[in-house]
Amino acid sequence: MRNTMAQDQADYPGSVEWVYAWLRRHPWLVDGTLAVLLLAGAANAYVGNLPVLPASLVLAGTVAVRRRFPVSAYAVALAIATVQVIVGIGPTFTNSPLQPTFADVGVLVLLYTVAAERPRRISLPGLAACVVLFLAVVARYNPGGNQQQHHLEFFLVTSLLYVLAPTSAWVLGDSMGTRRAYSAALEERAVRAERERDTQAQIVAAAERARIARELHDVIAHNLSVMVVQADGGAYAFDAAPERSRQALAEIGRTGRQALSEMSSLLGVLRTDPEAAPLAPAPAAAEIGQLVSQARELGMRVTHKVEGAARPLPGGLELSVYRIVQEALTNVRKHAGPEAAAEVTLRYGPDGLLVRVADDGRGAAGLPRYNAAAPDPGGHGLTGMRERAATYGGTVRAGPRSVGGFEVTVHLPLTLASRGAA
Repeated sequence: MRNTMAQDQADYPGSVEWVYAWLRRHPWLVDGTLAVLLLAGAANAYVGNLPVLPASLVLAGTVAVRRRFPVSAYAVALAIATVQVIVGIGPTFTNSPLQPTFADVGVLVLLYTVAAERPRRISLPGLAACVVLFLAVVARYNPGGNQQQHHLEFFLVTSLLYVLAPTSAWVLGDSMGTRRAYSAALEERAVRAERERDTQAQIVAAAERARIARELHDVIAHNLSVMVVQADGGAYAFDAAPERSRQALAEIGRTGRQALSEMSSLLGVLRTDPEAAPLAPAPAAAEIGQLVSQARELGMRVTHKVEGAARPLPGGLELSVYRIVQEALTNVRKHAGPEAAAEVTLRYGPDGLLVRVADDGRGAAGLPRYNAAAPDPGGHGLTGMRERAATYGGTVRAGPRSVGGFEVTVHLPLTLASRGAA
């Protein structure tokens, strides 16, 4: 109990708030104390009239269990009070073995509890029963007689008071129940909002990890494949053509520095230092020409053409187009063979962009046709293309050509991409 009290004091520094919180943690103690007070208030009725004691004990007991059995306890209390009205109240005010006592206030306490803990379809009939019972009390207490005007005034005033008592108890209980339901709804909404926020953060983190994985794959696969080709060519020409070997080494160095720069820019996203140096601009679709030129310098036969009126694209889409072409050329270099020729086409339409990379090599032999809904047959490269295109509502098709070789076709709707960028 001391630990509970210390926790309440920490959570509720104010004295009133602390007492209220402590009482909420000990409802049985509160109800037991209330039952004892009801019995003590009726102590005078026990003198010379011991049969009143069992009825008062039962009424106090119903108050003690009101939170756990509100409807049942209220029904028992109404039954006892009804018997008291019938047997214990008469026009001559004689002391009856079952006369009402102060313990009958428990009926109002139980009506309050029913209104607070149960819906109105249950509490409203309970209120009606209590009002009828209290009006019966007034009728039984009215002795009649010769002074009819006096007795009429007594009946009206007493009836008003006896109707206001249960009505007030019900209104207080119903208001408390509404307040508790509202507070519970707010707490549930806060918990749900926090859970949704955590889920959204996990989704964003997963998407960011997937994006970084795609970028790492594209940067490393492309640049390393270039460096491997240059290293093999330099080693082959080392004795016969030293100058070409030096050019190959220079190209390896340049490609390595470019890869380090792109890696630095990419990994800089993961840094939290606010004073970190600004990142280099990401590659764009306009730089595909440089990508093709680099492939030609490596000995590949690559053509590049742009159809339609080229226009600026959203930044993320620019990077996606560049990476898709980069990955496709990397696959050509790795799988199509040294004699393969490739063709890179960008076709700008009124509402979309078509990216096509086709080759006439041997690397596609035996591979099944691929689309955005099918598993990736060729590793992470095509998966990365699919994910990049799907980000902007695009589709990817890749597979062998009927005339030989392999073809990757990506369609990107520019209207959707523009709305996403906005």
